Formats: sequence, C-alpha cells, structure tokens
Amino acid sequence: MDIDVELGGRGDLAAGIYRFLLDAILDGRLRPGERLPPTREMAGRLGVSRNTVTGAYDRLTAEGFLVGRTGAGTYVCPRHLIHERPRAAPAGRGLRPRALWETLAAQAVPMRTPGDVPLYDFRFGSPDPELFPLEPWRRMVTRELRRANVRVPGYADPAGHPGLRSAIARHVGVSRAVRAGDDDVLITNGAQQALDLIGRVLVEPGDVVAVEDPGYPPARELFSSLGARVAGVPVDHDGLDVSALPAGARLVYVTPSHQFPLGTPMSLPRRAALLAWAERHDAVIVEDDYDSDYRFECRPLEPLQSIDASGRVIYIGTFSKALLPMLRLGYLIAPASLQPALRTAKQLTDWHGDQTSQAALAAFIDEGLLSRHLRKATQEYATRRETLLAALHTHFAGTLDVIPSCAGLHVSARLTPGTPLDLEAALTRAHTAGLALDPLTRFYATHPQPGLILGYGLIHPDRIEKGISLLADTFRQ
Repeated sequence: MDIDVELGGRGDLAAGIYRFLLDAILDGRLRPGERLPPTREMAGRLGVSRNTVTGAYDRLTAEGFLVGRTGAGTYVCPRHLIHERPRAAPAGRGLRPRALWETLAAQAVPMRTPGDVPLYDFRFGSPDPELFPLEPWRRMVTRELRRANVRVPGYADPAGHPGLRSAIARHVGVSRAVRAGDDDVLITNGAQQALDLIGRVLVEPGDVVAVEDPGYPPARELFSSLGARVAGVPVDHDGLDVSALPAGARLVYVTPSHQFPLGTPMSLPRRAALLAWAERHDAVIVEDDYDSDYRFECRPLEPLQSIDASGRVIYIGTFSKALLPMLRLGYLIAPASLQPALRTAKQLTDWHGDQTSQAALAAFIDEGLLSRHLRKATQEYATRRETLLAALHTHFAGTLDVIPSCAGLHVSARLTPGTPLDLEAALTRAHTAGLALDPLTRFYATHPQPGLILGYGLIHPDRIEKGISLLADTFRQ
C-alpha cells in the first residue's frame, strides 16, 4: 500500500512518522495484517533518511503494533493485539446546513444478509431477488465488458447509452403506449434522480408543488429540499382530487397508474380533468409510473403522457421493481422544450451513469429477456397476491377494508371505522413476533388514516397465510 505520511514542519521526523502510523493503525486505516512499504521505499517517498523511517518502524514493532517477517517485510499486527479507537471526521461545530435539512433525515437502510430477514416479510417496494434472472444478466454484463468500447477514452453522453434509450423508447411504446423517440429518453440513476433533475430545472424557491396525500414521502421531501412549498392534495377512489389543487401550483406530482400507497388507478375522466387543469394554469405534470409492469386483473388505462395533447407531462419510470433496486436504472421522457435543460442538469449532477449496466440492459430488452422475465414474475406475484387477499378476507373481515387495486407489488387496507384497536401497539407486537410491515399513516402529510401496507414481493407464498394469521393474533391481543 502507498502511504502518504503527513510531516508538518521540522522537528523529530521519526517521531512524526511514528505518530502518523500509530494513528492509522488505531483508527483502522491500516488494517491488521497489512504490509507496510519497505523502509528504503518509504524514505525515498518522504525525502528523509532510511534510518529515520527505520527508527519509527522499530518503535512501533517494540510496542507491538508492527511485526517484522524475515525476507517478507513489515506488517501490522493481528487485530487481537490492537485496541482500535474510532475514526471520525472533524466535528465542525461552527458549521450548519440550511435550516430545512435539520428537519429531513435519510431513511435508515440497514445492510442485510440472506439470513438476516424477517420470518414474515410484508415490506413493500422491493421485488423478489430470487426471481431476478441472474445468469442472463451476468452474460450481458460480461459481454459488454469484453467489447472494445470499454477502452474508449473520455466521458459518455449525459442522456445515457444510446442503445438503452432506443430500447426503452420501444419498450414503453409497446407496453405502455408512451409516445417517445430515442432522443426523448434520458437515463437516470433511478426514479429519485429523475425527480431531482425535474425539480432543479423547473422549481424556483417558493414555487408551489402539489403532491398526492397520502403519497410518496421521498418525492415530497425532495421538492421541499429545493425550496418549494409542497401542498398535499387528497386522493379518493378516482385518484387525485383535481378540484382541490392549489391554483398557483407550478408542478403536480402523481402516480396515476397505481397510486402510491393506496393502489387505486386514476380514472379516465380524472386524467382528462388534470390535463385540462395543467393547461389552464400553465403547470407541469410529473407522471411516476413506478410499478405498473405487474398488472393482474384490469386493462391498463392510457398514461397521462399518451393522451397529453399540449406537452405538459414528464413521464418517469424505473427498473427497480422490474429487476432490482441495486441496479439504479431509471429514465424520464420529457417534452422537447425541456430536454436540453434536463440533459445539462444531468451532466452537472453526475455527468453520466454506468455505461456497462446501461448497455447490458439495452441488450436484455432487445433480446426479449425483460419481457420474458416480466411474464414469469407477474405469474408468481399474481399467486402471492391472491393468497394474501384470501388470507386477509379470512382473518381480517370486519377489521380491515382492503383498497381495490390491480397492479404493483403491494396492497393497502384501512382499519374499519369504529374498530377498537391501538394500531401502533399491534404493530409493535407484530414486529416482536417476526413480522415486517408498514403502517399507512406514515404516508400522509395531513389527516392520517390508520391502516396497513402489505407487500408480497419479498415473502414466499407458503408463508403468507401463516404470517397473516399471526398478524391477526397480534391484533386480537
């Protein structure tokens, strides 16, 4: 390992080398068993005599922090001989973020191992990693890494890999009737970055942004972080209540195909009303089609983007539900007038994404592997969904009112009015019993309604009935 020792000023250089290496060992920058550079090499790099470096090494060896191996070099001692101290950046007590950031906090995402999962995992938002077509995907990535284009110098197009842009335009054109050419597609690191780019390009501090209530908290918080005044708009069985939109809204964020989190689709009359409202008020609609790849019972309604006659809709999508969240592959399709600004914002944000994964996904789509995977996964999720709905009917009739939906990877249910239940206490008992699920209340900005969100992407069908039965037991306690 190359070690850049900081030697400030004059004085005892050997002592300075000693202190730097000791700190690096104690705080873990130099790990147990790691080999240090030879004394001659270190001396040449630092511009000091070899004896100076040797003196520092000898002192650390005598104190038990280093060990010399004849003919092999000098190494950091094994961990059990060293009491490490925590490593941390300077406190920076005089520095503070903008006041808004004191109220926002990143969601805790604990690192999990395959064995570290709840017994009954009803968490929403994630597909089953066991269904991911790993071997075909690995072949695609390996093939791209072998191509000569990995040796092309310089940076890539901020809008994304041209092959993937073309593949997405065809895929959403056929599967969702979205109107887009290759150049209309901009690849993003997931749907969240798409929202960030849109906000940067369109939202001025103080602008009103309308979002669904209940709705997707990361979208609400992102627009707030950009200085927008975020207004929650109620949702009913037809979707967003257009009559409740604030007149001065600059942007409206909606999930019309499978409203998050309730699951109801926006009706066609409501879609037409929203488009007419945006035209009258010179507003932009952001249509987040986050998980309608999985559709079970009903024919999909046309996206807002496909019936938008005046170019008011920005359509965003993601492969986090169709494939895996870890791939961080999403996209947006915007009216032509916004495309140059969005492309520039992408370049200023992170220049471009991983070209290997993007090229692999392009081939994955073009060779029909994505469509094949979605057909297979939809059949599996349909079975889980039917099992979940049947279990809820058996164990929660009269306690939970399941909200009708026909797509996605979760269902929501409201607590039946008048049910004498402390839902928070029941969920605490459920967690102790090995169940993982989310309350509906956390997705409301105002007037929260008690209920549950139950995902079926992560739980095996054989565990659904038992999990819902156990959940019912925790409700009855």
